[in-house]
Amino acid sequence: MLILLPPSETKREGGAEGSGLDLNALGFAGLASARRTALDALEELASDPEASAKALKLGKTQAHEAERNRRIRTSPVMPALDRYDGVLYDALDGATLDRSARGFAHRHVAIASALFGITRALDPIPAYRLSADSRLPGVPLKKLWAPAISTELAREPGLVLDLRSEAYASLGPVPSRPDSVFVRVVTEDGGRRRALNHFNKAGKGRLTRALVLAGIDHPDVDALLAWAASEGIRLEPGAPGELDLVV
Repeated sequence: MLILLPPSETKREGGAEGSGLDLNALGFAGLASARRTALDALEELASDPEASAKALKLGKTQAHEAERNRRIRTSPVMPALDRYDGVLYDALDGATLDRSARGFAHRHVAIASALFGITRALDPIPAYRLSADSRLPGVPLKKLWAPAISTELAREPGLVLDLRSEAYASLGPVPSRPDSVFVRVVTEDGGRRRALNHFNKAGKGRLTRALVLAGIDHPDVDALLAWAASEGIRLEPGAPGELDLVV
């Protein structure tokens, strides 16, 4: 089973003292070439503060975000699970997972990234700023990532549970097969289901935490749905190729 998560715009500061980015330390080795291309383009962009602000949609108080990119190869790193901040990652609360649960997360959770494609949960990464809709000089992100990420995901055996936002899902579509499903977070209102925004992220974080704490490598959708029902989690069939997480 592989659980795919979106990243977050916000990143925690800091990292291991004396550490730095090592592309060889990241999972999904087949993305190495695309990662180098993205890094080179990001560094080129970071050398021009005005162009960075425009390409990354930064306001006047966000100059530090461009500075992060300028120092991308030398700033300290920390596990991706701890680097990302925000509603989803607050609900997942990776810092409180024990060693066994964090190990399970590393094997079964992948986090999308406009800079690194996808990473394993404990892959060491620096703070950076680059979104799915950002523009790198001469490097269209979808063209760069879609074939490379899709190839990596096709190599993953078993269930693929896609909890990414649609923007990040488009950067690397999952393989088209029965055990590959997209999860939508919805609520019921008068017998009708509608999508959520803020609570979308919290729901995905709580679901991922429950999956990681359970430590079960679900072989297929039926096994996942049976487990969810036993845990009181409303994860149900939705549109073709999708599951609805009802919150």
